[in-house]
Amino acid sequence: MSESLVVCDVAEDLVEKLRKFRFRKETNNAAIIMKIDKDKQLVVLDEEHEVCYVNFVFFFSFLNLRKTFIVYSYKYQHDDGRVSYPLCFIFSSPVGCKPEQQMMYAGSKNKLVQTAELTKVFEIRNTEDLTEEWLREKLGYFH
Repeated sequence: MSESLVVCDVAEDLVEKLRKFRFRKETNNAAIIMKIDKDKQLVVLDEEHEVCYVNFVFFFSFLNLRKTFIVYSYKYQHDDGRVSYPLCFIFSSPVGCKPEQQMMYAGSKNKLVQTAELTKVFEIRNTEDLTEEWLREKLGYFH
């Protein structure tokens, strides 16, 4: 690793929010959007969304995915009829980001995944590829 790579800690209130999000009782799709506070060198909450009446493609095209971390609770209908609600960690760092920002996000990704105990981790470079079909395909590898 480069000596200039900044790995940010995760804000304590965000850790608690992610813990509660993991055990939420609601059955709609929802997302926690996180960003890096460069001055504090912390991963912090940016936005929360309940995605009950908005379709997946619209929701993700609405988000500014240039440099972001998303934890997405997705209502997943299995082929055998079962329903589960996996927490998906989606990391986006498209090509146009400044190198310093890319390094901060890339360097902090593993710390966030480890802290939040996330197992379904997906990285996307081209935000146009982020579709519900893409997510379902990725989740299919876990079953």
